[in-house]
Amino acid sequence: MKQVVQNYKSGELALLDVPVPGCKPGGVLVRSAYSLISTGTELMKVSEAGMSMVGKARSRPDQVAKVMQSVATNGVPATYRKVMGKLDSYTPLGYSLCGVVEQVGAGIDDVKVGDVVACAGNEHALHAELNWVPKNLYVPVPDGLAPRHAAFGTVGSIAMQGVRQGEPQLGEVALVIGLGLIGQLVVQLLTASGVRVVGADPDAARCELAERLGAVACGDPASTAVETAVAELTDGHGVDQVYLAAGGGSNQPVELAARLCRDRGRVVDIGKCRLDLPWNAYYEKELDVRFSRSYGPGRYDPAYELEGRDYPIGYVRWTERRNLACFLDLLARDRVDVEPLISHIADFDDAVETYQRLKDGDLKAVAVLFRYPEHAGEAGHTEAPQVAVPAVAVSTRNMKRGPARAAKAPVRLAFVGAGNYATSMLLPHLAQRDSVELSTVVTTTALSAANAQRKFGFADATTDLDAVLGDKSIDAVFVVTRHSSHAELTRRALLAGKAVFVEKPLALTEDDLAGVLAAVEESGNDRLQVGFNRRFAPLLQEARKRFGTRSGPANLRYLVNAGRLQHGSWYLQQGTEGSRFAGEGGHFIDTASWLLDADPESVYAVATSGNEDLQVVLRYPDGSTATISYVTTGPAGFPKETLDLVADGRALRLDDFVRASVYDGRGKRWVSSRLPKARDKGQNAELAAFIKAVRSGGPMPVPLESLVATTAATLAVQTGLAGGVPVTLARA
Repeated sequence: MKQVVQNYKSGELALLDVPVPGCKPGGVLVRSAYSLISTGTELMKVSEAGMSMVGKARSRPDQVAKVMQSVATNGVPATYRKVMGKLDSYTPLGYSLCGVVEQVGAGIDDVKVGDVVACAGNEHALHAELNWVPKNLYVPVPDGLAPRHAAFGTVGSIAMQGVRQGEPQLGEVALVIGLGLIGQLVVQLLTASGVRVVGADPDAARCELAERLGAVACGDPASTAVETAVAELTDGHGVDQVYLAAGGGSNQPVELAARLCRDRGRVVDIGKCRLDLPWNAYYEKELDVRFSRSYGPGRYDPAYELEGRDYPIGYVRWTERRNLACFLDLLARDRVDVEPLISHIADFDDAVETYQRLKDGDLKAVAVLFRYPEHAGEAGHTEAPQVAVPAVAVSTRNMKRGPARAAKAPVRLAFVGAGNYATSMLLPHLAQRDSVELSTVVTTTALSAANAQRKFGFADATTDLDAVLGDKSIDAVFVVTRHSSHAELTRRALLAGKAVFVEKPLALTEDDLAGVLAAVEESGNDRLQVGFNRRFAPLLQEARKRFGTRSGPANLRYLVNAGRLQHGSWYLQQGTEGSRFAGEGGHFIDTASWLLDADPESVYAVATSGNEDLQVVLRYPDGSTATISYVTTGPAGFPKETLDLVADGRALRLDDFVRASVYDGRGKRWVSSRLPKARDKGQNAELAAFIKAVRSGGPMPVPLESLVATTAATLAVQTGLAGGVPVTLARA
């Protein structure tokens, strides 16, 4: 299928061939009929992409701050790779469309194949021939409503949420500053609510259009026309509400709002404009400044948007889905008219040219629609796997190892998942190896597969996992997806006879772990590696060698300054993806067990700060202990990982993978001679060891028993937190 994409680094726009997205549970696969170009938001993004790197940095200071934090935590080289990887990738455009349901995912019962739906979301309602849309981001289109009109649903919801934030009352007067697409819709919604509207925009044609659609008067904000109209309509008191629907870097809109708003009036920011509030003006009138967040309550909440958890109507009357349905109802009842807003309808095949004309100013438009081919085709997709997550007791098992299967040269690899970690930490190393052939990348979203194929040279990109697992020429499968799918995808790949590299965690529950081990038993295939890379870090390997063997028990302290996650991160979706420690704690347990050369026999865990900060104590058979302090509330500038190991009168210290030292009983010490060029946490060496094992048919880099023990110990942390007592790791 085809999709409109942009490379944010170069500014290139393209109509790209990408795989068809999979129809996951909890949503529907929609074939687009019409999609709407947001002439404000999207053109701003297109314009930013054409800027120099300095210009991009100036336009997004929030992103610059994140980059600087990443430099402090991960170092310059790793941050550079991460940032360049994101910039030099295709990103999608679009967020408002209407289409026909082509397939219904598990758990969906409110629509059926063939129904017409309006869809929202900048990750789900893209300018693409097919989109997977979760339940709370689509609504059925009322009978008789034209699909090209229903395609306005998302921008209509944005305008509606802005109006709701203003709390208009019958008979009031409102000022709308900025009469672009959103502003025109705000004018109509206010008029339908019994509010008299004055509009302000420097474009005379847009002012005339707003007056045709219900505004009492409109004019250039630089003239006296707007102030005169407000004075006449309000007897000089000023408007009750001002709606900022303008963009750009001028501070004129907020200054005009203060001048024309009545005492204790409301100012609602809908667009992205400069907001240097003149303090005296806003203070003296005690103006109520409000922000309107996109389509309404539920926006940016993964539990609502991705998991389909609705808010009870008694507590949240207007969610983004209810706003979307309400706007379509107004359209169907002719209370709002979007036909006059449509300046141009372009065939989807002409998408790149259309964007260029808009950017260059050759096409002046309020709203532009893409019209898609009316033919229907085969979707060619598979449903994403489902993983149950029940609570179980913790145990480990010793497995009978199956026969090794020697791989051909070069080793042919398939990647399931192509997110940030895969593209910044794994694929750059693999793409440089002559002994490796990147065969196929599998994702549920089409564009991520296409990006990985373009950047790393995969021979094929698809959303069909079954075809990959059935391809006998593929030697190994990398599972680099979200945590909840790791165990099931690993189980399927093992049963298909593949060597498997799964990024941590291997499993989120004991049932998941048992399922993986059952697949090993059933298939006789134990060719499994989990992405516990720190034991492969060159600096730590050298320090361990310098420390030497020990005869007595050891004490190990590992401080992990994990830091806070950004709001909306999928790592915070504990209901489906497990806790943060369940997701990455295996890294630190594996490192401790490798340094102590044993598997833990018990786990004790306590938590502070609402289970965000953890103290995990591991006890080993020879009396050694390892304490892992996993904190999310530490300062951002403090090193992420520090480790101390003391035994037999000797000590080993690791400082965030940039320096290591060893002290012996005679007062002598070894210190790493120079700072490494980057924080090498072992990914490259780990991948080299895995590829070597696959090619030779030799043992995997880490024994299966150790992978299982580390996973079981990680799972035991949650059990220990719930019970408040140590958990014994019994070996069957």
